[in-house]
Amino acid sequence: MNLIIQFILRTVTIGCLFAATTAAHAQLNIDIAGVGSNFLPIAIANFRDEGAAPQQVSEIIRADLARSGRFTNLNAGLTPISETNAVDLNSWRAKGADALVTGSVTHLANGQYEVRFRLYDTVKQQDLSGLSLVSPASELRLSAHKIADYIYQKLLGERGIFATRISYVTRTSGRYQLQRADSDGQNARTVLTSSEPIISPAWSPNGTKVAYVSFERKKPVIYVQDLVSEQRIVASNQKGNNSAPAWSPDGNQLAVALSLTGNTQIYLINANGSGLRRLSNSHSIDTEPRFSPDGQYIYFTSDRGGAPQIYRMSIHGEANTGAAQRMTFKGSENTSPRLSPDGKLLAYISRVNGALKLYIQELSTGETIALTDTHYDESPSFSANSKYILYATRVEQRGVLAAVSTDGRTRQILSIKDGDIREPSWGPFTQ
Repeated sequence: MNLIIQFILRTVTIGCLFAATTAAHAQLNIDIAGVGSNFLPIAIANFRDEGAAPQQVSEIIRADLARSGRFTNLNAGLTPISETNAVDLNSWRAKGADALVTGSVTHLANGQYEVRFRLYDTVKQQDLSGLSLVSPASELRLSAHKIADYIYQKLLGERGIFATRISYVTRTSGRYQLQRADSDGQNARTVLTSSEPIISPAWSPNGTKVAYVSFERKKPVIYVQDLVSEQRIVASNQKGNNSAPAWSPDGNQLAVALSLTGNTQIYLINANGSGLRRLSNSHSIDTEPRFSPDGQYIYFTSDRGGAPQIYRMSIHGEANTGAAQRMTFKGSENTSPRLSPDGKLLAYISRVNGALKLYIQELSTGETIALTDTHYDESPSFSANSKYILYATRVEQRGVLAAVSTDGRTRQILSIKDGDIREPSWGPFTQ
């Protein structure tokens, strides 16, 4: 059975992917399965007065930086060091730290918490400044993630993704739940609970909405849900299957796969469900659309060449601009195209000797590399900084999420106790 048929069947029989579960915990557990080789040694001191706060800010920052595979945490001792304390950078340098972070947490009279910190470069003997963040207790973890993002960018010159969020689907005792959580899998919140399958969640570009497919009407229907108000609309309930929503970069439109006229084809609709327009024009199955970051192209999976491969067509559609261009040539079957936000990489799932593996292709050269050593990979999703890919796979017959850096050196497994999770989607940078 080829991959594209498997995809279609997956949308209908998604329940079969989930093994019977006992009570599952919403929070994800993270096991770092691999690490990078270019560590930057950093010492993050305990923050003054953080022991009285609901979250241990310094501990969250250390965990974020360790998960990135780019830092190694040095023991900074148990004594808290505030951002106002004088520090001897030479002594920290002598201990092996290339950077030092100090800080404090203050419980304000209005009930909120203020987190202050300073970042030092011990090699250059420089104070790299810091921030003051004020938040309610419920967002203290987010403040810690923002500090980790600040440190990552100051020291590595790249924007961090610790303050971004992820979404995924769990099934427990016959109930499906669409969850959203911090990038480290903590602080999980339920977006939707249903007795019917939920698949293909996709974050809007500004991170305020999520589109998904729900089977609650006994057929696949596409919804768009506001994550603040929790209100939702039916974006597509056309005749036949409605599947695989993908947001345009401006957030105004969705590319979708519909079987409206028989064989599944790619269509474009406004985010409110109006303005249906057909884009692909083949006698084959065209599905899994994704916008290019510049919004000018749609990448999709099609078996028009006899086997599923990834193609690209203009946003104006094949009827107006000609037939789509094939993009993948290595491997007999390639599906699930995802473009990196910087537009440089194409991630996809390739069948290799019967196994489904995550690959990336450099669009400028066509060079491809395998990123995983697992065998049932699916649903890749890039981080907002294009440096990591979240995907679903199986480990010891359980559905888990995994994350891998685009250089393949850093790998993590994210799982829930006694349960399966699928359908990951990585959100955009936090506004």
